[in-house]
Amino acid sequence: MKKAITIALCAVLAAACASKAPGPSTSADGGEKKKFVVGYSQSNNAEPYRAQLNLQLQHFMKKYPDIELLPIADAKQSSATQVSQVQNFVTQKVDALIVSPTEPAPLTAAVEQACQAKIPVIVLDRTVNTDCYTAFIGGDNVLIGKKAGEEAVKLLPDGGNVVELRGIMSNQPQIDRDKGFREAIAANPKIKIIADREGKWLKEQATPIMQQWLAQHEKIDLVYGHNDPMALGAYLAAQAAGKAEQIKFIGIDGLAIPDGGIRAVQLGQLSATFIYPTGAEEAAETVNKILHGQEVEKKQVLGTTQVTKDNAAELYKKYDLSGQG
Repeated sequence: MKKAITIALCAVLAAACASKAPGPSTSADGGEKKKFVVGYSQSNNAEPYRAQLNLQLQHFMKKYPDIELLPIADAKQSSATQVSQVQNFVTQKVDALIVSPTEPAPLTAAVEQACQAKIPVIVLDRTVNTDCYTAFIGGDNVLIGKKAGEEAVKLLPDGGNVVELRGIMSNQPQIDRDKGFREAIAANPKIKIIADREGKWLKEQATPIMQQWLAQHEKIDLVYGHNDPMALGAYLAAQAAGKAEQIKFIGIDGLAIPDGGIRAVQLGQLSATFIYPTGAEEAAETVNKILHGQEVEKKQVLGTTQVTKDNAAELYKKYDLSGQG
């Protein structure tokens, strides 16, 4: 009975979100516009992962000539700014809205406002606390955290001391990546997390934190960064202290950019990282389907691949868009 009610509720909400009739928007004189207009609010362009997501989304949107992606709005890690951006897109009456929430709770009401305005909403990467959206696209962060933890168990068969650099504490990916990792390392009780701190996903935050840990703890065997920039920020601190060779570093993201995780594995700076797909291609395809009246999956969970020295070159080539327009 509960399942039936849930399905019915989701159907009603989905209908509300998708009820804006697809088709080219009409201009004031009743004629048809040449393009659909799509707005995107990004949580923080300063993060390499999000900068790459932006570039990829712009690239894949070019496949659909009747869709115009407006200049990407940068919330700069401010939920208040992002709420304002979403509300502005609603006021502009965009044909579809993509949002990568900075935090779930503050963005919930704004996403519901868009939904009530019958604007299809694609939630990309991070969740919100409502079902009133058209599609969610993102990775399985618990799974990725578990895979990182399983790799830590392999790297530390005799146990060891781990420090953990976490993303923004209120972000669901941070919560999930921590959960999965801790579940996996429980397989070896001799592996201990001796310190963890919020690094806000940023390399420049991670480096001084690692410097403090190196001064406070006699022995650190492994650093688990919730993303590659934080793991590499810790690596820089360890390298400066002459301790990088004694410590293993694990990250997440696996971007195919010169200072990204795939290259860092090739260079031996990271022991491993895990591809966290941007979802840009899927988002562009989903927007196109919605705007042309086609059905889409409400929840699209993307897979991951572990990056090792053996497959790093192949994965870099696969995900590198630098040579494409």
